[in-house]
Amino acid sequence: MSFVVTENCIKCKYTDCVDVCPVDCFHEGPNFLVIDPDECIDCTLCEPECPANAIYSEDEVPADQKDFIKLNADLAKVWPSITEVKPATADADAWKGKPGKRDLLEK
Repeated sequence: MSFVVTENCIKCKYTDCVDVCPVDCFHEGPNFLVIDPDECIDCTLCEPECPANAIYSEDEVPADQKDFIKLNADLAKVWPSITEVKPATADADAWKGKPGKRDLLEK
């Protein structure tokens, strides 16, 4: 079982979660982070660190976000690993909590 980054991370990309990950399982895209399910050890440290509440245990991903399970696995294979905290996007707070951001995901 692993953790999954969901829609609310899009255009926010806070990296607080990266700082607490003991196995460096996060990968970074232009405006989104993903978790590599093959690397995640289900330690639960990242979930409470996410200011956007975008991280869920795989078995607790909301029904309308289930496609993010596969998306995380697929993008983790092509995006580079991120191991250090970086500034969030300049307008992250404005995007935090906004629904309907799937079309804004840059791959």
